[in-house]
Amino acid sequence: MSYGEVVPAARASGAGTSSALSAAPAQAAVTQHTRDGVRVVAAHGSCDAQSIARLEEALTMAVWTHPKVVLDASGITFADSSLLNLLILTHRTGTLRVAGPRPPLQRLLRLTGLDAVLHVRATVEEATAC
Repeated sequence: MSYGEVVPAARASGAGTSSALSAAPAQAAVTQHTRDGVRVVAAHGSCDAQSIARLEEALTMAVWTHPKVVLDASGITFADSSLLNLLILTHRTGTLRVAGPRPPLQRLLRLTGLDAVLHVRATVEEATAC
């Protein structure tokens, strides 16, 4: 078998490929509920350019339909500038609070100065109260 025959055959069989690389990116899981008149949107998993669509849709709808929105960020395992951009846009559109960010997200908010702009609280309860 020649190189020209081996490479296409290997690609067709999936040999030498990683399922993690070939799989479609997982969307961030998003849940929502209302607490004391405040819309709480909880995100779980990775929030990057490839996975943020559901969270973007949920926050956009929430900020248009509720006077105050809380993002429960305690389940976010990874975030990049896509999430930061979404937080800024949501903040500009309505009243946004961020609750329970994990240390990596806290650091990202601090490094970019967004912790001084956004209302970041330790818990959802604190964020809904302020």
